[in-house]
Amino acid sequence: MPNDESSTLLHQVQARGEGALTEVFLRYRERLKRMVHLRMDRRLQGRVDASDVLQEAYLDVAQRGAEYLANPTMPLFLWLRWLTGERLLAIHRKHLGAQKRDVGREISLHRGAMPQATSASLAAQLLGHLTSPTQAVVRAELQIKLQEVLNSMDPVDREVLVLRHFEELSNNETAEVLGIHKAAASNRYKRALKRLRGLLTEIPGLLDQAAT
Repeated sequence: MPNDESSTLLHQVQARGEGALTEVFLRYRERLKRMVHLRMDRRLQGRVDASDVLQEAYLDVAQRGAEYLANPTMPLFLWLRWLTGERLLAIHRKHLGAQKRDVGREISLHRGAMPQATSASLAAQLLGHLTSPTQAVVRAELQIKLQEVLNSMDPVDREVLVLRHFEELSNNETAEVLGIHKAAASNRYKRALKRLRGLLTEIPGLLDQAAT
């Protein structure tokens, strides 16, 4: 159930009515767009834009707002994220069905499936600031190493890393999304960071957010 800051925001929206939901969606648009970029299948590049996914999710928010406000079973931002993820998953299935969609590209979560962020996408995010000619050589080598480490992780550990570091969810939000205890979410995040630490220390600052 919503609590603390999320609960305050929810009460404000409930007081103002359904229209306020779309305003909140716009407030979080860039954060949701980052999530879509991370999780969109690369086979859809050039065919589907993250903004298209968000536009359809925006319509879903408008249509389902009354239902949510009458029974808010999760924090407001997580509900917006969940709707956006559902829309992204539907687009994956629509466009990739004929290509024998790989179910392994989805992770089962507490409230349904969500497209996974691929190891290639995560490694590219981690190495995104390496742009000089010399760094480009290092980047290519580290990209392969990072993908190998990410692929060898427990799927839930990797998802915790995605949620905490890349999507910037709190530990409480991560636990809510995955349907696990807060302590388990924290421990999995620490374990995922430990798996990466050896490589990440070669480039200071790649993961400067400490595990808590």
